[in-house]
Amino acid sequence: MTFAYKVLKFYRSLRIESDLPNGITVLNPYQDEAIFELTSKFYHQYYNDNSSRTMILGINPGRFGAGLTGIPFTDPVKLQSVCGIENALQKKTELSADFIHAVIARFGGCEKFFSKFYINSVCPLGFTLDNKNLNYYDSPELLKSVEPFIRSSIVTQINFPVNTAIAFCLGEGENLKYLNKVNQSEKFFKEIVPLSHPRFIMQYRRKHVDQYIDDYLSKLARA
Repeated sequence: MTFAYKVLKFYRSLRIESDLPNGITVLNPYQDEAIFELTSKFYHQYYNDNSSRTMILGINPGRFGAGLTGIPFTDPVKLQSVCGIENALQKKTELSADFIHAVIARFGGCEKFFSKFYINSVCPLGFTLDNKNLNYYDSPELLKSVEPFIRSSIVTQINFPVNTAIAFCLGEGENLKYLNKVNQSEKFFKEIVPLSHPRFIMQYRRKHVDQYIDDYLSKLARA
């Protein structure tokens, strides 16, 4: 079974069975057949082998990135214009996707990057509240409900296989704090290296994007 097959099987299996706090809904694009077809094309295009990758873990999918395309940090525009996968989705760009694909371009392009790295999220399904994105750690009750799901999801993914010597965490605040806490008890990875979150960079440090790209490339080289 290829890496692509294992990822797609994993996505198809994603379900949150626990009760969530009132008003919070799960964002699961993999239950939509049209989205899953796009996701399948992407992973068969870049992960159709048995090579191990190093994980890069974001927070959880949002409505305009992975929650829309099924592919972490790849919006409909990048999916078509960069990856060559045509889609009928509304062609909106997403800030985090803009930054990550700038990093990918500097790294040497999609084929080279995705042969080395596998991007997902600490929580591989997203959440909304009042039609707005919600992070898994924004609500203590939500985090308590989804923690077993988060842990079991990481267990599944490290057996794809992925490199357990090092992983990268997108976000230097709550996402890193939680991932370190889980890793201390579960021993998933020997080292977790933080990277500034793409949305933070694009919203608050946009004048310094090139410096952040250099920082990403320097740290990713450790893998």
